[in-house]
Amino acid sequence: MKSLFLILILCITIPFIFANESQYEDHPITKVTYGSMIKLAHIPTKYRLHSHKVSYGSSGGGSGQQSVTGFPENDDSNSLWVIKGPHGKRVLQGTVVKNGDTIRLVHSNTKKNLHSHLAVSPLTKQNEVSCFGENGEGDTGDNWIVEPESGKDWMRGEVVRFKHADTKTYLQAIESAKYQNPIPGQIEISGGKSKNEDTKWRTEEGIYFDEK
Repeated sequence: MKSLFLILILCITIPFIFANESQYEDHPITKVTYGSMIKLAHIPTKYRLHSHKVSYGSSGGGSGQQSVTGFPENDDSNSLWVIKGPHGKRVLQGTVVKNGDTIRLVHSNTKKNLHSHLAVSPLTKQNEVSCFGENGEGDTGDNWIVEPESGKDWMRGEVVRFKHADTKTYLQAIESAKYQNPIPGQIEISGGKSKNEDTKWRTEEGIYFDEK
């Protein structure tokens, strides 16, 4: 009986967690806010920004930190990220993320921050993008500047870019940069110097908080 009850609860709650549209909301939530737990899709490839407990190597200029990849499926909880204020600053949940805001993206499952630095990415030899810190506490390498294409508030589903505050590179993915074992089929995420098609992202599934 307990098992049946658990299955029923999961069937009810999972659509809310991974809702892609506003069909489960009392009214449409159109703006992205701090505290929301989201998935980000790379527009050219449709891969989700993803992390997991697999570390980069430390040879060849790698950092040995937790790796970040592009993941082809949309139903993996390792692709969920929580929007927080920049390193050392708290922002009230429900505050709208605006063009030019500096944010952190905290990996929901491992509580590490999306991070970049001058370490070398394993495939394309650009700036490595990793996950860093403990329980959301890291350093300024966790700060990303939000650049919605509209130049205004960050709206759900619109094209957005993320510029790394320290290195001035853009969060990017390249479909041809595919990993083999132990993570076959996933693609490299790196920091690129150019603002181009490979740096375009948009929000997808998640839990979105209404603006305050």
